[in-house]
Amino acid sequence: MHSARRRRADEDRPTAGCPRRARVRHDGHVPELPEVEALARFLRERTAGRAVDRIEVGAISALKTFRPTPDDLAGGTVAGVARHGKWLDLTVDVDAPGGGPLHLVWHLARAGWVRWSDALSPTPVRPGKSPLALRVRLDDGSGFDITEAGTRKKVAVHAVHDPAQVERIATLGVEPLSDDFTVERLTELMAARNQQVKGLLRDQGTIAGIGNAYSDEILHAARTSPFALTRSFDAEHVTTLYRAIRDVLTEAVLTASGRPAAELKDAKRRGMRVHGRAGEPCPGWNGIPCGDTVHEVSFADSSLQYCPTCQTGGKPLADRRLSRLLK
Repeated sequence: MHSARRRRADEDRPTAGCPRRARVRHDGHVPELPEVEALARFLRERTAGRAVDRIEVGAISALKTFRPTPDDLAGGTVAGVARHGKWLDLTVDVDAPGGGPLHLVWHLARAGWVRWSDALSPTPVRPGKSPLALRVRLDDGSGFDITEAGTRKKVAVHAVHDPAQVERIATLGVEPLSDDFTVERLTELMAARNQQVKGLLRDQGTIAGIGNAYSDEILHAARTSPFALTRSFDAEHVTTLYRAIRDVLTEAVLTASGRPAAELKDAKRRGMRVHGRAGEPCPGWNGIPCGDTVHEVSFADSSLQYCPTCQTGGKPLADRRLSRLLK
C-alpha cells in the first residue's frame, strides 16, 4: 500500500531545468487543500438542511461503487459537507439499512470541478461525452454538477456508509492545518524516509491536501530546494518548513473562503508567487523582489517552479535524474 502511494507521488520524471515559460501544462488550476476547503464551505452553506431530490450520473466511469447507489441518497437530508485531504464529502441522513447516514465522496483529480446552480436545468442527465460526471439535485431546484474537462477521466465518486471505506481516504496522512500537525510530527515524517522534500509534501499518505502548486509555494517561502533530502534538515530548517506550510496554507484558505466556486481557480492563480510563473521576476520569499527570475524543471506532464536566489544558493537546478545542482 505504502509503495503504491510512493509510486504515485514519484511517477513524474523531469526533463530539464529552464528559466523560460513552461512547455507543459501547469497545475495552478488543480484543486488542492485551500480550494477544496473553500468548496466544502461553499456547499455547506447552500445545501444544509435541504433534501436530495435525486442524483444523476453523467459519466459511468466516475462512479466507483455499486452499493449504496446514488438513488439511495434520494429523499435524504443534507447533514453536512466535509473535506478529507483533497476529497469532498456530502453527508446525507437517510433511512438506510443498518442505520446511519450515507456519504457521497468525490475527488476532483486534475481537471474536475464543482459548478453550483440556484436553478438547475430540468432536463434529465444522460450519460455521454459531455464534461458532466454527476449532478446532485436538491428539493428547491438548486444543486451542483461535478464536471471534468479533457479526455483523461480521473474524477472519482463513491457512495459509502463511511468515508473510511474509500481506501484513498483511509490512508490519508496528517491534515497540515490540524492540531495533530506539529513540528515534532513533521520531524518524524521527514526522518522516516530519506526523500526529496517536494515528494514528501505531495505524498497524500504523509501529509494530506498539498499538491504540486502549493508545494512550490511552501518551498519558496521556506527558502528550500525542492530536491533537498529530508534527512539533511536540521531542527531549525524543519521549523522553518513547518511555519511555511502553516502560513502558506492558512493564507490561501483565508483568500479562498467566501468566494463563489466559479472564482476559486482564478484566485488561486493570482496568489501564486512562483508556481506557474517561470520566466517572471521573483517577488522574493519575503515579499521583497530578489532580482532573480523564476526557473522551472519540467516533467512528463507537469512542472515545478522555484527561485535559484531564494532557494538554491543562486544555482539553477539540474535535471532531477542527476539529483544535484549544476556547477
